[in-house]
Amino acid sequence: MLSKNIEIALNKQIRIEAESSQTYLSMACWAEVSGLEGIAQFMFAQSDEERLHMLKLIKYVNERGSHAKITDLKAPKTTYETFKDMFEELYKHEIFVSDSINELVHITFSEKDYATHNFLQWYVAEQIEEEATAKSILDKINLIGDDKGGLYLFDRDLQQVALVKPAI
Repeated sequence: MLSKNIEIALNKQIRIEAESSQTYLSMACWAEVSGLEGIAQFMFAQSDEERLHMLKLIKYVNERGSHAKITDLKAPKTTYETFKDMFEELYKHEIFVSDSINELVHITFSEKDYATHNFLQWYVAEQIEEEATAKSILDKINLIGDDKGGLYLFDRDLQQVALVKPAI
């Protein structure tokens, strides 16, 4: 059984993962209507992945004898000045999620809930990968600059990443 404090913290993370999924879904919609099909596909895949992260947490909370709670979500931003602005926001969001996971890990360690601490190690590793991917994308965007041909190739490359991204 989870302590009440850990149950509350896990439910907060469930909401964060749900909001992440919604944020990336909104980014996908913006990219799609902006003619950036590859970026849109990548963001749709990211949205699905965040939803799976949420579901994994929900299952864990319920299996441990607690109650996963689904709450209201903050509406995501729906437009961006540029695709670079969108990816800068994505990177900042991944850092926020990493900080939240790290705080959750700290709580489990403080409360000596080593089962939950162990469960969360997958999220710690996942966030390292998510931040690295976002940073790598920003680096590529900075290399492209204002080159329209570069944007076209970048969009196509992200479409390929979305197609081969492994399921969780």
